[in-house]
Amino acid sequence: MTPSSPEPGRRRIEIVDIARGVALLAMAIFHFAWDLEHFGYLEHGTTGHGGWAIFARSIASSFLFLVGVGLVLAHGDGIRRRPFLKRLLQILAAAAAVTVATYVATPESFVYFGILQQIAVASVLGLAFLRLPPALTAAVAVAVLALPFAYRNAAFDPAWLNWIGLHVTAPITNDFVPIFPFTAAVLLGIAAARLARARGWFERLALLNDRLQPLSALGWLGRRSLLFYLIHQPILYGIVLGVSLVAPPDLRPVFQADCARQCLIDRDPAFCTRYCGCLQERLTAQALFDTVMRGTADQAQMSAIGETVQLCSARSVDPASGNQASGSQAPR
Repeated sequence: MTPSSPEPGRRRIEIVDIARGVALLAMAIFHFAWDLEHFGYLEHGTTGHGGWAIFARSIASSFLFLVGVGLVLAHGDGIRRRPFLKRLLQILAAAAAVTVATYVATPESFVYFGILQQIAVASVLGLAFLRLPPALTAAVAVAVLALPFAYRNAAFDPAWLNWIGLHVTAPITNDFVPIFPFTAAVLLGIAAARLARARGWFERLALLNDRLQPLSALGWLGRRSLLFYLIHQPILYGIVLGVSLVAPPDLRPVFQADCARQCLIDRDPAFCTRYCGCLQERLTAQALFDTVMRGTADQAQMSAIGETVQLCSARSVDPASGNQASGSQAPR
């Protein structure tokens, strides 16, 4: 996902490619965990919270930082229009492919402004900062990073505006990398690269190329980042899908954990134990459990699920009721 190759006459800096290769492997690890969660091998919400969420944002930010560095390396002495436009079109085509593929696979959460869309937009915006003082670029980066924490407005909630990043309600999508605050990483990359170039650090880093030969595989991967990005997830998804057909995950613990997490927001543990046990038992008896876990219920099934939720909620309030669910724990 680099803007283009370095300027003619300049040695390629292997450590930049290696850093990109490391980020690609980290991305593959995260996507593999997402696939495991999607098929029910991990608890729902695992990759969207806590350390996994920080891990995902760190990966996206590292890619974008390297995009900024790449812009300076490729166009620091003047924009090379032909290579830039060629690379931009490649990224836009790949972004469109991801949007179409995710719409087919997960239409309720398809990707419409993910990392590739962000790279495309930020690469164009970044051109305006290639000749500005690094301190000014860094100051703008800080402002871009801080703005969504200081100001948000529900007017930005619609999908045709929320990609800006100033929305109040987060959209439902598998990959969302809005302009604010993520463009800050590209600007910081530009500022850092401009500073490094002015102080001759790039020339020193290029002298390390021979010493970095043991890591050449990562460098090779980093130079093919767009191709890797496009093919790695279908491969990983296919692997987990194949395993799920041979050894399906036990979705009952996943259901219980997910149900309890939602229930405990405004109910006590005793109620939630009874409620989740009742819900799982009755959904299984109605042959609706797998439908709920897949999220593929039609209108009639949604109506039946809603009635079951109301029934279990009412019965869990009064554990002494004669109509109480048959056990306090989910059946095994």
